[in-house]
Amino acid sequence: MFAERSIRADGFDIRYLEAGDGPPLVCFHGAGGLRLSRGHELLATSHRVIAFETPGFGEAPVNERTASMRELARTMLAAVDAIGLTRLNLWGTSFGGKLALTLAVQAPDRLEALVLASPAAILVNPQPLPRPEEMASILFAHPERQTTTVPVPPEVDAKQRALVHRVFGPPRDPGLEDAMRTLKVPTLVLFGTEDRLTPPELGRIYRDILPNCQFTIVYDAAHAIDADRPEAFAAIVADFIEHHEEFVVRRQSGLLYP
Repeated sequence: MFAERSIRADGFDIRYLEAGDGPPLVCFHGAGGLRLSRGHELLATSHRVIAFETPGFGEAPVNERTASMRELARTMLAAVDAIGLTRLNLWGTSFGGKLALTLAVQAPDRLEALVLASPAAILVNPQPLPRPEEMASILFAHPERQTTTVPVPPEVDAKQRALVHRVFGPPRDPGLEDAMRTLKVPTLVLFGTEDRLTPPELGRIYRDILPNCQFTIVYDAAHAIDADRPEAFAAIVADFIEHHEEFVVRRQSGLLYP
């Protein structure tokens, strides 16, 4: 059972959901807002899972202050500080993947490992954000299996979209990619075979740029891998967090996870 909590950091009241004991695993959500999946629940059986809601998302007040992904990363690092974490594992999904990567290049010494699930930090032929009525069919390979999705109210959707458009930056950020080339944090990059927002072919770009990158493709998963294939996702992530360079997938390789 995840407990709802909040902290004050960098001038924002930041909500987060927390469950489990063990190595800390901080989670950054995608552009659609904070959601929990079966993948979160499984990882919480062996980790202290902390899922933050980014300022300006959900029921939080409109965030008119943050102007860039770099600023947002500094705010989220302040949130990590506020809950007393000095070292952590960090998992970011989609928009949250770009946020997590931006934090990683700013404070690499704080991270034990970095997990990027369907990250949106590098985009080729970027697609517009799905409309609310399209969300389920694009996020999930099997939307009929998802029983916990809650429609986002129109005013919340509009507020979140405005924030994402303002801070997101270019589809390919030369400054971020230059910083990635020297990022030594063990990094796991995952894409789903059925992902239409961030096609799995993008994983090869991350593998070529990041010096300590493991690239894995998960079969029969769309953009929300943790929801489509929760058991596989949790097993891969837990294995990577524990073993890092001894992870079953060797560097410079891609694995189609069954």
